[in-house]
Amino acid sequence: MIRKFTYAALSGTLLFSVNATAVDDRTQQYIDTLVELGYSAPEENELVHIPPSMEDLEEAELHPELKRVIRRGYDLFTNTQQLRGENVFNNMNCSSCHLGEGRMPFSAPIWPAAVTLPNFRGKNAHVNNLEERISGCFTYSMNGMPPEYGSDNMLALTAYHQWLATGVPVYPKQPIYGRGFPPPERPEELSYTRGEAAFQENCSVCHADDGAGLRVGDQTVFPATWGDMSNNWGAGIVRVFTAAGFIKNNMPLGQPNSLSDQEAWDIAYYMSSQERPQDPRYTGDVKETLEQTGPTFHKHSRYGQIRETDGHVLGDHSNLGDKTFLKPDTVRPRTFE
Repeated sequence: MIRKFTYAALSGTLLFSVNATAVDDRTQQYIDTLVELGYSAPEENELVHIPPSMEDLEEAELHPELKRVIRRGYDLFTNTQQLRGENVFNNMNCSSCHLGEGRMPFSAPIWPAAVTLPNFRGKNAHVNNLEERISGCFTYSMNGMPPEYGSDNMLALTAYHQWLATGVPVYPKQPIYGRGFPPPERPEELSYTRGEAAFQENCSVCHADDGAGLRVGDQTVFPATWGDMSNNWGAGIVRVFTAAGFIKNNMPLGQPNSLSDQEAWDIAYYMSSQERPQDPRYTGDVKETLEQTGPTFHKHSRYGQIRETDGHVLGDHSNLGDKTFLKPDTVRPRTFE
C-alpha cells in the first residue's frame, strides 16, 4: 500500500511528508505514477516536492522581469547548445542528464541544489555555492567554459533552479525523495562484454553504435555517451555507480526501470571504459592525476585503468575534444585563510 501524504501550500507549490492522515489528490497521483513506473515509494520522513512548471510560472505572482529571467534560465537549461563555442564544447544540454526539464525525480532533479547549497563538496574539497555547482557542470559535463559568475546567463540559470525549488525550506532536515541518480545494488561482477551487448541492444538505437548520439542541424536529439562530443573524464557520470543509477532509473528513454540491475551496471561499466576528453584537472601525467583525484572522485571511475579488451590505459592522452584550453579559471581551490 502506498503511504498517504499531507500537504502544506507554500508559495504556490506543495510539500509532503510521510505518516499523514490526509492526502492531496495531485500528489497521490504523482506518487502512484512513479510507483507504477517501478520507482520506490517515499520512505518515512522523506521530503516529496513537485516542482512548479513553466505553465505555473505564468500564473505566479512574481515581477514580470523575474519571470522573463526564469524563462531565459529554462531556455538555457533545455537548449544549452545555444552557448556552443563559448561555454559548451560538446553536444550536451543540461537537460541531457537532468531529464524532464530538470524536474524529474531519480534523474538528479536540480531544485535540491537551490536549497542545500552552499555546502561542502568532496570533489573539490571546499564549500560551493549554487553558481559554482553550475560552473562544475559546464566545466565537466559540457567540457566547457562556465558563464562568468554574476553574468546574465548565470543569473538566469540560478533563477530557474530556485523557481523549481519554490516552497522548499532551505537546508531541509528531511532526506529528499528522488534526489540524484540512486544506483541499484552493485552485482558481484561487472562485464565489459555483457555491457557492450546490452548497449547495442538497448541504447544504440538512440546513441549510435559508436556512442556518438544524434544531432539534427545544430540541435542535439540524443547526447553522445562517450567520445569527443560527450562529457570529459571529470564529469560525475563517468563514475560507474552514477552511470548505473542514471541508466537504471531513466533508460531506455520512456522505459525506466526496465533493465535489470546487472544490465544497468554492465552498460555503465562498458560506457565508462570508453575514451572521452581529458579531465580538466589533468596534471600532464595520468598516474599523477589519478593520485590526486582518485581518493575523492576517480576511485569510482575507470580513469587510469587498463581496458581489458585491448590493454589501453584510459585517460592517458591530452585530447581536449573541441576546446582549446584544459582548465577554466573557475577550477581552483577556495580558502578563507
